Parts: sequence; C-alpha cells; structure tokens
Amino acid sequence: MNMRTKKSQPAVRERYALSAQLAGLSCIRCGRTLPLGDYFEGCPACRDEGQPAAVRSEFHQFPTVLGNPDARGMQRYAAWMPYSSWVSLGEGGTPCTPVRRLADEVGVAALHLKNEGMNPSGSHKDRVSCLTVTRALDIGATKIVAASSGNGGASLALYAAAAGIECCIVSTPALSPIHRRAITLAGADLVIAGDSLERWQLVTDMVTQQGWFPATNYLNPPVGSNHFGIEGLKTLAFELVEDLGRDSIDAVLVPTSRGDLLWGLYEGFRQLKATARMETLPRLFAVEPFPRIDRVLHGAAITGVFPGSTTLFSIGGSTVTYQAAEAIRQTGANVVAAACLIDRSAGEADVGVPLVSLVQYKVPAYPSRSSPPRTARMLC
Repeated sequence: MNMRTKKSQPAVRERYALSAQLAGLSCIRCGRTLPLGDYFEGCPACRDEGQPAAVRSEFHQFPTVLGNPDARGMQRYAAWMPYSSWVSLGEGGTPCTPVRRLADEVGVAALHLKNEGMNPSGSHKDRVSCLTVTRALDIGATKIVAASSGNGGASLALYAAAAGIECCIVSTPALSPIHRRAITLAGADLVIAGDSLERWQLVTDMVTQQGWFPATNYLNPPVGSNHFGIEGLKTLAFELVEDLGRDSIDAVLVPTSRGDLLWGLYEGFRQLKATARMETLPRLFAVEPFPRIDRVLHGAAITGVFPGSTTLFSIGGSTVTYQAAEAIRQTGANVVAAACLIDRSAGEADVGVPLVSLVQYKVPAYPSRSSPPRTARMLC
C-alpha cells in the first residue's frame, strides 16, 4: 500500500509560510550572516575552506511565552520555529519519567528518561522530519531523499507520505527488517548502498543531478541534516525545562553520531538562556560507541576518519561534524562511552541498545565539570 496522496502546490506553499520573526541564517563556525535560503552543504565559505559547518536560524526576537497553553506537543512551541505551522502527525510532548531504581543502582539521587519512542514513527527524528518536509513543500520540491541507518528513514517516509511527496531512503545492508518495513509501507522507495560512504555518494548524485531535496547530509566530511529540520529538536530542550524546572537540569547525555540531536538541544537551551529562562546551560555529553568526537576534542582533525565497529547502528559511522564538537565545547561537557544492554535471545546475533538515552542531573558545585559526583540527582 502506498500512502502518498496528491496535493496542489500553491495551496501548500500558502499554508506553510516562514515565520515573520525569522531574520536570516548564520554559520555556526565562522559567524558569517547569510540570507534566507537552503544551504544543503552548510556555510559556503567554510565548505570552500575544507571545513564543512552547518548554519543556524537567526530571529528578530524570541517569544515572551515559552509554550502555548492552548496547543499540544511540538505545536506548543510554534512561535520559536522557522515555520509557524507544519506537516504534523502529533510529534512532541513525550513523557519524561523518573527511574528511581536505576538511579539507586548508578548511585545518584534522581534519574529520568525522556521517552522519544512515543513520537509517531517511534523516534526523535519526527521533530526534524515535520519541518524538513514542510520546507520542501514551501519551495515547491516534489521529491525528497535521505541517507539513513533506520530511524530517520522511517520518520521521513511517514512525513513525506503525509505531505504527498515522493520519498527515497538510501541505506545500507545493516538496515533492520523493522525499518525496511516501516519505510516501504509508507510508500517510500528504498535503495541499499554498499556502505555509508557509498550511501552519501548516491544521495549526492540524486541531489546534484536529479533535483531531489536532501533531508540529510551527503558530504564527506559531513555537515548536519537539513537546518530547517534541526530547529525542531529545540523543542526537546523546551519540554525538559517545562517538565523539570528552569534551573534543575545540569546535564544531558545524548546518543550521538553526527550530532543533530546534540546541536538541536544546545540551540534550544542557548535560546532559553538568552531570554533569561535559565541561568546556566546544561552540559551536553555525547554518548558514542567508540572514540570519534572524543579524539577530535583531544586534538584530532575534525575532518578525519575514525573507524570502529558497533551493533548500535543508529549512532555508528566514522566521521564527526563541527556541530557535535561545538555543542560539547560550548556547554563545558565531554564524551562518554556507550553502555549497552545486549539481547542474546536471538541466537548468535547481539542487539545492542543504549542503556541511557537522555540524562539530567542536578548537582552542587564541584571542581570538575567532566563527570558527576555520586551525590548527583540525575534525569534520563
């Protein structure tokens, strides 16, 4: 069954207009201001220097109210987004749950989990896909493509179906059967490349030669995903502050590959601090399965290749983005190795899942900001 439906482009473009508060864009590395537009390969100047870097949205002013009490989910924060309305399937508003026994086990006073599996397609990627698809519609694109290891592809396929535009997901043989089924049932085409680097080359050809709208990175070295889409991840920071209190979040542990989630959280917290809604930025710790960002923070070139193997395919890969390292630097955090739960019930194949997805802890002053004391109160 193909879920795509047809819509008239003029009606779609009129409905999804850019926010009047969106002033322009700027490079997160060199700071250059850029006119509103689509920078699929990041800042042109940094790209030409061989140092790819993403761009961020700049706003004339921020809202006086954080969340609209009359709206639900991610729509509560529409005034903070580059689009005031978008293709929505009810994303956001996910639960933030205390996990007391785990807190006791790891020796902290409190621990919470932010359950992004409650989003429509089952991951935080929905907060990105809704705005990415909306941007594609707004500029008249009729087909959208993404390189994905699973979650992002399932999410984009679902939102493209809701928007009525053609979708293609390029993945690798490691793609799980569950994600294969989710992608194809939503009506998207699925292309399997030999590996992640070949995957990017295929997307590059589709974008540059065939006119597809790219939802994700395709450069090597990489930048982040679509900059309009990443804005949606700010809403995770907004929800955490509303759920837990403005100054109760000391740190967040973030499963990380190329850092879209890490950067989106940073942007959300940064904007809250800029509007005096919190006094200090929470530390954002990247959780990675083998050293990549850690090596960059210790002096390796950010454009290098950092091979390693893991069963955590969603946070695999051998490259690092500027946005991932910068979010960690700006919040005074660090990188931690991924702790895994290994499911051996499926025979010889080990399936690893992150033990901790998001962690926050409230702590008194202590000398080192690189790790929490045993008396920390933590939120996952």
